Amino acid sequence: MSEPVIRCERLGKTYAEGALRTPVFDGLDLVVEPGETVAIVGASGAGKSTLLHLLGGLDMPSVGEVYVTGRKMSALSDAERGRLRNRALGFVYQFHHLLPEFSALENVMMPVLMSGATVIEARTRAAALLQLVGLGHRLDHKPGELSGGERQRTAVARALVNRPACVLGDEPTGNLDQKTASNVFELMLQLNREHRTSLVVVTHDRELARRLDRVLELHEGSLRRVA
Repeated sequence: MSEPVIRCERLGKTYAEGALRTPVFDGLDLVVEPGETVAIVGASGAGKSTLLHLLGGLDMPSVGEVYVTGRKMSALSDAERGRLRNRALGFVYQFHHLLPEFSALENVMMPVLMSGATVIEARTRAAALLQLVGLGHRLDHKPGELSGGERQRTAVARALVNRPACVLGDEPTGNLDQKTASNVFELMLQLNREHRTSLVVVTHDRELARRLDRVLELHEGSLRRVA
């Protein structure tokens, strides 16, 4: 049986400011299998983005453990967590976070270069993926020269360029009109099908969420399956 791409056990997060302690959630368990797609929904302020940051090792839990491709995140140094994120995870946010001074091709090349690959390999892989997401004619265009949908498709390509085991999306279509959002979401599902990349997507859009294998709601500190 294959190792889950992400597994968390009894996960909890509490923010402390002086004597004030604000618990977000406690005791969450979640397993994401290879190739599985999972939507996380819930009200604003429920802790969805916090949970995604913990799953991706961008923040550390107050209690519990997160395992990414079998490796315990709390047992790794900051540098080791960074290398694991670069190799095993991709991130897509509501705002694309592309570097404005670099072209689409250069933005997508960066994770490959950070992994130690050559410039030639990085350029080849980035160009192929941009071609796959329909931007082969926009390689040399900077983010300011791209539409909102094109910028987000570039961000999806960047998330996938290192062939991660899982992509974590935090409202990845939340800044797009309905038609463009649907197209970008379908692109993510297509790449999931073709590459068996798992998806964990935080979204307010219940209609988009229902297109994934599982829908989990984060409510009052607990995760419950709703579809």
